[in-house]
Amino acid sequence: MIRDLVLKNRSYRRFYQEVSIETQELRDFVDLARLSASGSNLQPLKYILSCEVQKNALIFPRLAWAGYLKDWSGPEEGERPSAYIIILGDTQIRDSFGSDPGIAAQSILLGAVEKGWGGCIVGAIDRKRLRDTLRILPRYEILLVLALGKPKETVVIAKVQGSGDIKYWRDTEGVHHVPKRALDEIIIEE
Repeated sequence: MIRDLVLKNRSYRRFYQEVSIETQELRDFVDLARLSASGSNLQPLKYILSCEVQKNALIFPRLAWAGYLKDWSGPEEGERPSAYIIILGDTQIRDSFGSDPGIAAQSILLGAVEKGWGGCIVGAIDRKRLRDTLRILPRYEILLVLALGKPKETVVIAKVQGSGDIKYWRDTEGVHHVPKRALDEIIIEE
């Protein structure tokens, strides 16, 4: 069921780095994005795939991880993603990309979860350094990076407490808690 996939699709930030994802699987995930909706059906998104240790090592330091966890600078060696999909916008097709990157990212991550993988949508990117490092042409706007791998952490949904604080946190056991607002709180009835 789609609900089960959505519930399993958490932002995983720690992985079994040694468990590799093959290029063909990454291609299959991008194919899901390709088949998804696109504004005006222009299909302006392009993708860079990485599942090679050396290329992953170039991408990793260009990303920032878990802004709410101030005392954590990101996954340590051995817990880093085993693959990445970089989502680009082709400015020769369109100059703004609307909801296309979000739709693509969700389609890819749902496909990954269905196959037993997990991932995280990373928007905190040192875009200039990533562009320079991977020699990404100027025509491509770097939109998002999807970090993928075999999850090495437990992520659970929690209720937003009375204070209204929505910041995610980790407990003493390392379980990652993600507060979500109640359904009745987000539906407006007049």
